Amino acid sequence: MGKRYYCDYCDRSFQDTLHNRKKHLFGVQHDRAKKAWFDKFRDAATLLSEERAKEPCRRFLQTGQCMFGTGCRFSHMSEMEMFIMEQKINGEDAILNIFVLAGEQEKEDPEQDRSSERSVDEWLSRREKNLAACSSGRVLKIEEEDRTEIPPYLLSIPDLPPSLHPPPAGGWRVTVHNEWG
Repeated sequence: MGKRYYCDYCDRSFQDTLHNRKKHLFGVQHDRAKKAWFDKFRDAATLLSEERAKEPCRRFLQTGQCMFGTGCRFSHMSEMEMFIMEQKINGEDAILNIFVLAGEQEKEDPEQDRSSERSVDEWLSRREKNLAACSSGRVLKIEEEDRTEIPPYLLSIPDLPPSLHPPPAGGWRVTVHNEWG
């Protein structure tokens, strides 16, 4: 049967020959699917400015559908959707400003810097103790102090991959296998 090539953007596979792959990668369908994929990760402010620069699509406004879909050169957003997106952008800017101001206040406090240096040294010493205990076969109980608070703005990001999700509340279960085989 031969090797198959799977395109993540187009969600399809085909026989992997030089001709087929070249034909697919330089095809219009692949370019549109790739553009649609990367458009999902664009900044909301950029999307809003582009949509405002376009004229409204008459067919989409009349029937609710357009045969050109995402490739249409006219805007498919209503005034209400643009207003909601603008409010969302302004809200995000307000949240960002709060975090910037909080960061500046932390920098102004020199006592805060000293305490963070101490906490790093404490963390390193606890880590060395845990590594020594693990190498000897003992397991130490994880202290409550080791848990850090996750900033709420990181939890608000949608569709994070599983590797970036925060750890469970009870921590990861650790099993020690002293005997193999």
